[in-house]
Amino acid sequence: MQNFIKINEKDNVAVALEGNKEIPAGHKMALGDIPAGAPVIKYGYTIGYAKEDIPAGAWVHTHNLKTGLGEVLEYIYEPMEIESGEKKISVNPGKQMAVEDGRNLFQGFVRPDGKVGVRNEIWVIPTVGCMNNVATSVARQANSLRKGSVREVIAFPHPYGCSQMGDDQEYTRTILADLVNHPNAGGVLVLGLGCENSSTEILKNYIGEYDARRVKFLVAQESEDEMVDALELLEELIDYAAGFERQPVSVDKLIIGLKCGGSDGLSGITANPLVGRFSDMLIARGGSTILTEVPEMFGAETILMNRCADETLFRQTVELINDFKNYFKSHNQAIYENPSPGNKAGGISTLEDKSLGCTQKSGSAPIKGVLAYGETLKIPGLNLLSAPGNDLVAATALAAAGAQIVLFTTGRGTPFASPVPTVKIATNSKLAGKKSNWIDFNAGVLVEGTSMEELSGQFYDYIIEVASGRRVCSEEAGFHDMAIFKRGVTL
Repeated sequence: MQNFIKINEKDNVAVALEGNKEIPAGHKMALGDIPAGAPVIKYGYTIGYAKEDIPAGAWVHTHNLKTGLGEVLEYIYEPMEIESGEKKISVNPGKQMAVEDGRNLFQGFVRPDGKVGVRNEIWVIPTVGCMNNVATSVARQANSLRKGSVREVIAFPHPYGCSQMGDDQEYTRTILADLVNHPNAGGVLVLGLGCENSSTEILKNYIGEYDARRVKFLVAQESEDEMVDALELLEELIDYAAGFERQPVSVDKLIIGLKCGGSDGLSGITANPLVGRFSDMLIARGGSTILTEVPEMFGAETILMNRCADETLFRQTVELINDFKNYFKSHNQAIYENPSPGNKAGGISTLEDKSLGCTQKSGSAPIKGVLAYGETLKIPGLNLLSAPGNDLVAATALAAAGAQIVLFTTGRGTPFASPVPTVKIATNSKLAGKKSNWIDFNAGVLVEGTSMEELSGQFYDYIIEVASGRRVCSEEAGFHDMAIFKRGVTL
């Protein structure tokens, strides 16, 4: 294996694949002298500017590299021709036809409303944090009642539903309603307390029309014994959901969320480009992917903007970016202060450095939709979703937007999950070997001789297996997390 890799011919830094005394693995080395104030180029784009003269062969990191990001900016739409799948297209190619290569089907659960789930679970959703323990307890007990195709009964506790104002209260109601309507759930029990702001009656307005066989409600203050009553309702839901069986479904019904966390210097070289290639492969077959983590688009946003299919989407993307920048400013926080201590230890020096690697998860397809937080996908293809970079909040937002699976790339590893199967993709083989109980797929072999063409085919087939029922590590461990975005005050 080579010691350093130059990602783009325009780059003036290379990334260390094996560490030494001077430069740790995943960190950058100057390929030539870089004068103070000159741009540092990685991925073919500027990731910041030299704070001082950097000699050839020197370590390039936070001590001698600063961000070039500023405040809210003006943007110009400059649509580009891009590579998508196996052909060159404009950003507005019209409807794409599915590729005929035998990879167009998975085994899914078709719901009466036409949506398709990749799991057939029973979800217990409390309207308010006061009901968390009840939800967790009844879900645990109800697992003894499982039968047929019902794999698991899962509770999704959260601390909200009351003492909230404005957007925060709307976020809670919208996200909970999105989860109630999610096709991975064959049945849902909504557990209310009775005196909360987001009561079951209010939540019904957000849920919309529902099948009473699939969604049931219980208000604890109106029940003599909420545990007994909840278990009776869960048994009814299990009886209903057990009737669903997997059947062949076109991959154009798949919606896959794209997320990264605990990034390192190889994230933008291995795992993120692999996920981007998968995104292009799925979209070429009529499927959809969703990219989120808006703060981690800062510094790479113009690349995404110029991939928008039309000027309306461009303007929506500008608003998406500037809304989050204004959110940072309103809380007196620096817009560019994003790479975490773990990111920096892994070799990421600036937000531009992180963003240019992060956005590679979106592949090269045109952007067809821009979603507000809590909004569900309506237009097939690549969509952008408003959500923060926080792993649990962003992954929950992806599930709420309709993603049946979340792909999560990581260079440092994490055991967390989301409401849907969360596939962990390691950026390096060391992590994949050390944390095999967390990691589902190793992209690190891309710098060890395996070609992108070969690995992307293997990865695509693996995700189809997951969609068809293969469990991922977090599912085997029984992990199911959810978190809701909080922007305002708590009463």
